[in-house]
Amino acid sequence: MRKKSWLPSGPAAVGVAFFVLVLIGGSNAVAVRFSNVELPPFWGAGLRFGAAALISWLVVLVRRIDLPRGKTLVGVVLYGLLGTGLSYAFLYWALLRVPASFTMVVLAFVPLITLFLASAHGLESLSWRKLLGALVAIAGILIVVSGGLSTELHLASLVALFLAAASIAEGSVVLKLMPPMHPLAVNALALTSGAATLVVLSLLFGESWTLPATASTWAAFLYLVILGSVVLFYLYLFVLRRWTASATAYSFLLFPVATVPLAALLAGEEITVTFLVGGALGLFGVWFGAVGGLPRATGAHVSAVDQG
Repeated sequence: MRKKSWLPSGPAAVGVAFFVLVLIGGSNAVAVRFSNVELPPFWGAGLRFGAAALISWLVVLVRRIDLPRGKTLVGVVLYGLLGTGLSYAFLYWALLRVPASFTMVVLAFVPLITLFLASAHGLESLSWRKLLGALVAIAGILIVVSGGLSTELHLASLVALFLAAASIAEGSVVLKLMPPMHPLAVNALALTSGAATLVVLSLLFGESWTLPATASTWAAFLYLVILGSVVLFYLYLFVLRRWTASATAYSFLLFPVATVPLAALLAGEEITVTFLVGGALGLFGVWFGAVGGLPRATGAHVSAVDQG
């Protein structure tokens, strides 16, 4: 008997999942900045995803969820290496030197990179609507944070952020090429392979393995494990299996819209008219390129993956 989904699969449910995905994803960079205060970057990321992997495996075992095999298993592990291991190694290291807002500006290019990679893999056609929507949304996001980037740019960190964006994009495309799988099984395997990659990097760079010492770091760490990893990755896969890879990647365009208000709340930064104008432009770009141009999902596709 097919297990029922934790979430309904209608268009409204996917839209709500996308909205929550943006809220959580947008707050992650701020939480990582708190985590990086005490924990070395690779160790902090590896510890985070190792804990999230344990939670995911517990759910998989309790619910007796089948795991992918053969080439599908290889594809899921590769997705974890790219989308979790390499991407977050670059992100955590870059966030030592660049603010969260600038990080999200660079990650806003994930949809554009995904468009080209999905097209190169023969997964999607490169339409002018998608490309124009991404460019408009990126313009809006740049307007949102343009007034707050007063720090000097660190070139190596900038390169790391773009490599992170490319790793996330390629990981999503690789997973989209695989047959439908249970998202919790995918998360358990991907988080495990990603955590292992980060722990190996931590060993190679000689990082000290410690636990958080202050309440604020523990709060940031637990948030990153539960909401920022287990819940976030589940929602991402939930949307990815119902939308195209490029449409799902549009969530990265909206992450800064969630990041900036949170940074204002925590750091007392003022929300300006520039933010409101840029945010509105970003939302329009997302609607035009992704939501407004989405093809209707077939019933067969939805039912095949509606076991999350």
